[in-house]
Amino acid sequence: MKMNLSKNLKSGFTLIELLVVVAIIGILAYVVLASLNTARNKGKDASAQSSMSSMRAQAELGVNASGQYVADLCTASTTGSLTTLITAVTNAGATSSTCAMSGAAAATSASWAYAALLPTGGTNYFCVDSTGFAGAKTSLTITGGVSSTDFGC
Repeated sequence: MKMNLSKNLKSGFTLIELLVVVAIIGILAYVVLASLNTARNKGKDASAQSSMSSMRAQAELGVNASGQYVADLCTASTTGSLTTLITAVTNAGATSSTCAMSGAAAATSASWAYAALLPTGGTNYFCVDSTGFAGAKTSLTITGGVSSTDFGC
């Protein structure tokens, strides 16, 4: 009885076929990882924007009877200060942040503004202020408003 050994040796994949499959899987993995990185950065932006939008409500918690915000709004650790939210924005990856208030150091203030460069970089700044504005800006600009005691984005 004769056996055909050549038939048994041809069952399987060639080295080139395996290399092609591995290359295709590598390309697909690269595309997926690049997409995940973009999604991760957008998530960091959303986290920073959310924390910054919460600043208005946080600041209102410390308003006194005469309508003034807490003293040292940007750096104090009392109720109504923005310190914990500023830390949250920084932890989310935002940089070049600026917090301004209309009052002098250790004094209450009538208005405030906060802006930061979002983690996606470029000129994607986000700004919030005591007037109720919260939105994107192309540059970091916190200016005095109608009077020298008013600050806004």
